[in-house]
Amino acid sequence: MSTNVLRTADGWWVVRGARAVRVDTKAVTTAELLADRAAVGEAAGSGEAGTPVADLVALSPVTTPCRVVAQMVNYRSHARDSGFTGDIPPAFFRKASGSVSGPGGAIVRPSHVKFLDYEVELGLVMGASLPVGTVVEERDLPTYVAGLVVTNDVSARDVQLTKTQFYESKSYPTFTPTGPHLALLEPEDFAHLLDLRLKLSVNGELRQDRTLADMIVRPAQALTLLARFQALDPGDLLLTGTPGGTALKAPPKAVEKIGALLPPAVKWRAFFKTQAKNPHYLHQGDVVTATIATPDGRIDLGEQHTPVADAN
Repeated sequence: MSTNVLRTADGWWVVRGARAVRVDTKAVTTAELLADRAAVGEAAGSGEAGTPVADLVALSPVTTPCRVVAQMVNYRSHARDSGFTGDIPPAFFRKASGSVSGPGGAIVRPSHVKFLDYEVELGLVMGASLPVGTVVEERDLPTYVAGLVVTNDVSARDVQLTKTQFYESKSYPTFTPTGPHLALLEPEDFAHLLDLRLKLSVNGELRQDRTLADMIVRPAQALTLLARFQALDPGDLLLTGTPGGTALKAPPKAVEKIGALLPPAVKWRAFFKTQAKNPHYLHQGDVVTATIATPDGRIDLGEQHTPVADAN
């Protein structure tokens, strides 16, 4: 069974139901904690009553600086929403680790961003170095992946589309809420990954709901493809794509063909004029709730609640 770990300003905790037991470790970073799994095991097996989880303020269990890499269009349902047909070539992009924030802090919309979108994603937290050239088979996943986290790949769509700029549009501070739990997996837990269900709601309205079975490129293959050019280290984070249901969706094919004939400035002005009528983009006061878990609770990454606020 997986072990859920929580991080606060005071240190690391093992979560056991509604209570948590402090981990006796000097670890400050995620990588240091992963190197001290014995201390995590001692806390998990402790007879202490612990502290109510409700009394703890969770921080991101992934500490920064670290590498944050993400997969693009990696769920069939998202590919359909995005207007893709046929084979989808695997693609990756980087996010600034300064975008990583806690599971209860606000998502802050920069003043120049009008179209703020959400993307619930399963995050893989590396537990071992992945050198360039590594080939990862399914059986190798426990060697390289230590645990899992809930992430939200928040996106400034007007920046992303008009500038074709993924790095900027997804890297503003607070644009990668992470946690609450770092679920440290046992080797046998990896057989249950495809049962994980990703859900995201805005103000209680369910927007995204798919299992990993909807994935196009699964974790072992993704790590192999990524390792062709990118090394990873313990504590680094790979976001593995989002299901369908985001606010942004591709326009009808006929509209897309007409748009391709227009000058870029005219095309985007027309596109965002129609997007302004879309009520699903995030606004100040919205609350985003995200969860990832197996139906039987064997792996449960906790519940993320992030309000949306405008920058001052």
